[in-house]
Amino acid sequence: MEDNENIEERDFPVENQTNVDDFKRAYGEDFSNAIDIDTWRIGENLAQLYPLIEKELIQAKQDEQKTRSTFRSTIFPKIKELQHVPAAGLHKIPSEDIIEKVHAGFLFNGAVTACGSVSAVYDSLPISITQIGVCLVSYQGQHGSYSHRLFRRDLRFKGDDPIKEAVDLLERRRRSDNAEGKTQMSDLAIRGIRTYAERAILLERAHSTWLLGAGSPTPFELMTGFWASRTEMKDRSIALMKKMILEHKRFVYVQSSDRSLELKTFGNALNPYEYVVIDTLEDRLKHMVEVGGTRNTFRDSYQNFVQEVGPKIAFGLYRVSKLSSPRIFYCHVDHIYTAAHIAMADSALQMHLGSPMLLDLADSLCKTAFGKSDFVASIEQAYAKAEVVVNINK
Repeated sequence: MEDNENIEERDFPVENQTNVDDFKRAYGEDFSNAIDIDTWRIGENLAQLYPLIEKELIQAKQDEQKTRSTFRSTIFPKIKELQHVPAAGLHKIPSEDIIEKVHAGFLFNGAVTACGSVSAVYDSLPISITQIGVCLVSYQGQHGSYSHRLFRRDLRFKGDDPIKEAVDLLERRRRSDNAEGKTQMSDLAIRGIRTYAERAILLERAHSTWLLGAGSPTPFELMTGFWASRTEMKDRSIALMKKMILEHKRFVYVQSSDRSLELKTFGNALNPYEYVVIDTLEDRLKHMVEVGGTRNTFRDSYQNFVQEVGPKIAFGLYRVSKLSSPRIFYCHVDHIYTAAHIAMADSALQMHLGSPMLLDLADSLCKTAFGKSDFVASIEQAYAKAEVVVNINK
C-alpha cells in the first residue's frame, strides 16, 4: 500500500513518556545494561539462541494465559457490575444461526452501507496535486464514487515586482524547510478533509438504515488541530458528528485493536463470537480535548460537544476467530446489540482477518476507482503537454 494512499487516522494522541523504569518493567533488563556494548555478543550462534527464545516465549504465553483468565473471571464481571453503559459486560452469540439471520436481515438485503476512502499526492516544485476519493457500497451494489482534487501552488507571480516576489517565494520555502511546515500542514489538511468527507458522504448519500465506517464516529482529526483553527470548520465538524450520533443513531464504526494495547488486552481475553461492551466514550473524549491543544471558545465548544454526545457512544471489542485479532467497535447506546451483531456477522465472512468484509470491499473499490497509478499517469500526461505549451510560448 502506498504511503500517500494510506493516511493513518488516529482517534487519540499518543503520549511518549517512556522512562528508564518503564524500560526495565517492559524488558526485564536495565537500560544501562542494554547499551553497554560489553554485554553484546560477537556474532550469534542460533543453536545457543533458540533455547533462550523458547524460554521467553513459553513464559510470555503463560503470562498471557494468566492475564486472560483474570479478565474473564474478574474484570468482565466487574464491568457488568459497574454498568457504565447499557449492556456492559461480556456477551456471546449463541449459535451461527444468529449470524446467518444478520446476513439475511441486514447485510445481504442492502440495509447496511459501508464507506471507504483513499488519497494520493503528486508533489512537484511548481505544483502539488492531491486527490481524495470516497466510495459507498453495500452487498446490493455500489452506491457512488466521489472525488475531489486540491491544487497547491506557492509559485504565483503577479508580475508587479518579479524580484520581490521571487525573494518572498524563497523566504516562504525556507520557513517551510526549517519547520517542515508545508508537509505538516498538507498532511493535516488532507487528513481532516478526507475524514470529514467520509462521514459526510456516508451520512448524506447513503440510503441504508445502517451505516458502517472505519475508525471512530468522533475522530481526533475533527476535534483538534487543523479543524479546530477556525470557527466555521469547528462548527461544521461538530454539526456533522452530532447529526450522525444524536439523529441517525444507527451506525457502527470498527477499528483495529492494534492502536491500543490497553483495549487489545480486553480483546485478547475473548473467545470466538464473543464481544464485550466496556464503557461510553465520554471520558476518552474529555481526555482528547484536554490534550488536543484547543483554547478559549474552541475548547468550550468541544467540551460541550463531549458532554452531549460522549454518553451516547458505547465502545467495546469483539472477536470472530482465534486466527484473527479482536476489533474495537463504536455504536450508539440505544443500538448496541444490533451494531455488535452486524459488525461480527460481516467480519465472519473473512475469519482469517476478523474485520468487516464490506469495509474492505469499499476500500478496494476506492483504490480501483482512484488508484495512484492512474492518477499519476494523467498528471504526467498533462505535465508533458504543459511543457510543450510553455516552450511554444517562450
